[in-house]
Amino acid sequence: MANFRTHITVAAAGGVLMAYVGWQAEWWPATQALLIIALVAFGGILPDIDADRSRSIRLIFNLLSVPSLVLGVLLLQPWLTPGLLLVACGGIYVSVRYFAAVVFSRLTVHRGIWHSLMAAVLCALMTAAFSFHLLAQPAWLAWCHSAAVLLGFIIHLSLDELFSVDLEGARLKRSFGTALKLGDGRRPLSNVFMLIALFTLVPWVPPWDVLIELFRQGSLLWR
Repeated sequence: MANFRTHITVAAAGGVLMAYVGWQAEWWPATQALLIIALVAFGGILPDIDADRSRSIRLIFNLLSVPSLVLGVLLLQPWLTPGLLLVACGGIYVSVRYFAAVVFSRLTVHRGIWHSLMAAVLCALMTAAFSFHLLAQPAWLAWCHSAAVLLGFIIHLSLDELFSVDLEGARLKRSFGTALKLGDGRRPLSNVFMLIALFTLVPWVPPWDVLIELFRQGSLLWR
């Protein structure tokens, strides 16, 4: 399978392409383009959140600890004194960065549900909801952030499948078909939980008509 360096390098290259196209289409300024590149690169390592003791899982939870801290401040600030807020947010940061990865690795299986298109959509919707509600970004920009993570995620799954093809031996490795799939065929309960999470997120995403308009504008770029 593709290693960490390959995943993040190819995803970053895809992010540069997406950022350039959006900049040329005047969807975002150059400063926003840097964030698009970062989001695609992050999506490019996100499926390996289920890989125990990998560089990806350490980096992912290190990065996730920051928005978790911001979310904790926003939710707890009206209810706690500054001293208690500091303690609570410190606990959130440490829990996400150091303990969540251990718990997550015990609950997931590598190349399971997190290596699937269903998980890609879930992460994309989470990004859209976070950008729209917590970062107060415009709906169209929140959907663009969502698309960036989705692109990186799919790049990762595609690379895993490509590296499952042995061109020299003209054969398919045993890992072929375990990445770019709709859901987890071996663990049906994982699919159920993922679907519940997807339907839970739907009311929180930005307006769908904005996404449809973005698709329309995007299709015009290729004419």
